[in-house]
Amino acid sequence: MADRSLRGIRLGAQSLQSEDGVVFHERAQHTYTCTVCARDTTMTFAADAEIPPAWECRTCGAEALLRIGEGTATVDHSEDKVARTHWDMLLERRTVPELEELLEERLAYVRSRRGAGDDAAAHKLSA
Repeated sequence: MADRSLRGIRLGAQSLQSEDGVVFHERAQHTYTCTVCARDTTMTFAADAEIPPAWECRTCGAEALLRIGEGTATVDHSEDKVARTHWDMLLERRTVPELEELLEERLAYVRSRRGAGDDAAAHKLSA
C-alpha cells in the first residue's frame, strides 16, 4: 500500500456531474437604465419570470428603470407603503389636547423634583 499514492480532488473546485442531457431553461436579458448616472445594467431572467419595472443601479445604488425599446418604463410609487412615525402612532392613541395635558403634568413633576433636588443639595452643603 505504501507503493501506491492516493489521489484526491479539491473540494468545491470541480463538479463530478456532467452537463450531458441537461436542458437549460430559456432566458431573457433585460436592460435597466439608471435615473441618476444614466448607466445601463443588463440582467438575465428566466423567460417566463415576472420582470420588475425597477432595479438598483450597480454603480450608484439609485433606482434604474426597465428600458422598453428606446424609452424607459415608469414606476408608479403611489401604492408604496409610507412608514408610520412614532408621532403618527401616538396620534392614533391620543388627541393633541390630551398630549398637551400630559406634557404639562410631566413638566410640573420634573420642576418639582428639580426644586426638591436643589433643597437637598443645599442641605448637604450646609451640613
